[in-house]
Amino acid sequence: MAPGMAPGSVAGTAPGWLLLDCDMTDVQLLELHGGHAAVFSSRSPIKQTPNEDAAAVLGFEPSGDGTPGDGTSGGGGGTLVIADGMGGVRGGEQASAAAIASVRKALAHSQGAARGAILDGIERANAAVLALGIGAGTTLVAVEIDHDYARPYHVGDSQVLLVSQRGRIKHCTIAHAPVAMAVEAGMIDSFDAMHHRDRHLVSNYVGSPDMRIEIGPRMRIAPRDTLVLGTDGLFDNLHMEEIARIVRKGSLHDAATALAHAARGRMDEADPLLPHKPDDLTFVMFRLKD
Repeated sequence: MAPGMAPGSVAGTAPGWLLLDCDMTDVQLLELHGGHAAVFSSRSPIKQTPNEDAAAVLGFEPSGDGTPGDGTSGGGGGTLVIADGMGGVRGGEQASAAAIASVRKALAHSQGAARGAILDGIERANAAVLALGIGAGTTLVAVEIDHDYARPYHVGDSQVLLVSQRGRIKHCTIAHAPVAMAVEAGMIDSFDAMHHRDRHLVSNYVGSPDMRIEIGPRMRIAPRDTLVLGTDGLFDNLHMEEIARIVRKGSLHDAATALAHAARGRMDEADPLLPHKPDDLTFVMFRLKD
């Protein structure tokens, strides 16, 4: 078991794994209902304070009628969650841990309807972070896995990417951030966005009275597709196309190891032509079982 990773359970019946204040050196491969997940979380290379990222890989027992995409686990499911405590804001690590705990608790008490439990968990997370009373905030992204379907839910600038075996980006969530919205509107290109002085600004987060939850589409995961959830420590250091090229090939463990090395390498060495943002780094990758 990697340092900082605590084994847990969901409703006392299915395995779950938590990552809180980790500083991992190696990727950990986990088995989930219907697939495998690779997880990695490390502290920013330029700080000694806690890692403000948190994550969870949560499995749950079959329930409902098992119809793919009906919002129940149906025997091939789990939930992947990542939270990124807002850097520079007091209590970032407390906010991310509280958010993960709220989603985990909601899923543990659900009756199999993951969609409702995730939404309820995020709402509870917002209340929990506000209740800290210290102005803390965190991003949060969750992906419900149901057989070979996935649905993302997100608040903030942690993102989800679905990549085909050939490296085609099949889906990418849009960060809740002014710069990301400007790219989507065609006002600036993705290269300029990576170097923009306001890239760190977030327009929506857990811990805000005005928080909103964006629910993504139900997506089919094909064999050998790779699903990636990551904090901005990943997406601020590697272009989407770079991530897609890395994760599409090799075993899940090897692809995740290469991704961690690439992101950390970018943080360690500044180049004016390449993204460079030392930060906490956390990601979860998922593939269906062969």
